[in-house]
Amino acid sequence: MIQIGDTSYSLQDPVVVIVLAAGFVLLLMLVLLITSLRRAGQTAQTAEMLAHALGDMSTRVEHLANGQGQLEGSLNSVAHQQTQSATQMTVLMEQRLGEVQLRLHEDLAKVQRNTGENLAHMQQSLADNMAAQQLKLSETLGQNQVRLQENMADLQMKTARNLTDLQEKMNVALSGSAKNTATSLSALQERLQTIDKAQENITKLSGDVLTLQDILSNKQTRGAFGEIQLTDIVSKALPKDSYTLQATLSNGKRADCLIHLPNPPGPIVVDAKFPLEGYEALRNSTTDAQVVEAARQLKTAVRKHIKDISEKYILDGETADGALMFLPSEAIYAELHANFPDLVREGFAARVWIVSPTTCMATLNTMRAILKDARMREQAGAIRKELSMLSQDVERLGTRVGNLDRHFGQAAKDIEEIKISSDKAGKRARRLDNFDFEELAQDGAGNVVALPDKS
Repeated sequence: MIQIGDTSYSLQDPVVVIVLAAGFVLLLMLVLLITSLRRAGQTAQTAEMLAHALGDMSTRVEHLANGQGQLEGSLNSVAHQQTQSATQMTVLMEQRLGEVQLRLHEDLAKVQRNTGENLAHMQQSLADNMAAQQLKLSETLGQNQVRLQENMADLQMKTARNLTDLQEKMNVALSGSAKNTATSLSALQERLQTIDKAQENITKLSGDVLTLQDILSNKQTRGAFGEIQLTDIVSKALPKDSYTLQATLSNGKRADCLIHLPNPPGPIVVDAKFPLEGYEALRNSTTDAQVVEAARQLKTAVRKHIKDISEKYILDGETADGALMFLPSEAIYAELHANFPDLVREGFAARVWIVSPTTCMATLNTMRAILKDARMREQAGAIRKELSMLSQDVERLGTRVGNLDRHFGQAAKDIEEIKISSDKAGKRARRLDNFDFEELAQDGAGNVVALPDKS
């Protein structure tokens, strides 16, 4: 690379190589000229030839200079064309980059939709599988119960004929159970009366309860309202031992509800939020400026709630990798999904899913199915063990009933033999009672054998 002023020339260019070669030749000719002049023995003819050669050489040098000027113009033109090409290439690359970014956004939206559909399909499949397993287990248990009832009925039919004493004891036990039942019913009646009195007190106190608008006008009471509604929904959907209310996490933050799901995903937090001011301002807006300001206020409140839940209640190794934000108002939930989809997407990005009372109940039902499946898997071994022990108990009961049947049979046989012996003894007693000793002496006088005299 050779740089002359602001212009650079590459040694790989053939034109530059030719110019350099011409310059080298010119330099060589100058050296030869100087050498020739130093020679004292040269003739005038040689000097004329040299002058003529120098003239030719100067002409060629001029041609070379012209060629160099043309070369410099060509190089400038090439540089200008390269600059334009680079500019066009940059514009083209920016256009292509914009198209690629647009396609990436579209593909990302499609992937998110497909992911949501796949998740819903997986949840439905899981619910169907759970229902099928529950149905199979119910059918199996029903069949076992039917078989057990049939076996018990057979055993009862076999033992009912010989268990009179046991029936009497059972009657006594049933009488005691009836007394206990009557006592329990009396206690239950008393409790129902107490509940009726409490209901009357609640009816009286209902007149003093503040209106819903008064409750929602205060942030603290509004938060308590959301927590109470969340507690009511969770208590109806899940067992008591599967969640904790006002649970304190390792970072010192207290969650409204912590649902103990098995790993994965692990315990998940549900926190109640109620951005009522922004929503009411949006509903009451009459001008475009008011609508814009109310929308900004609602977005700010919802973003703050999403950020707080993401930072406070998503802890690696302690909770699930997501959390639920419970909105106690279906209207606010519908407004967010209808007119503020960007907030919903921001919640997805922060792994915070917004739920309403209806969607929260559906989500909790799915969680209950997961918990039930986990508990059924945990209790499957215990159920099989209990069924095995129940089968052993039934076999043992059959053996003991057989032994009892043999004992009753032996007792019945002994009683029959005793009756026969008693009948024989009675007959002999009657014969002895009707026996006539005088007739017997007369009839047998001739047949009496005399005893020998020992004297």
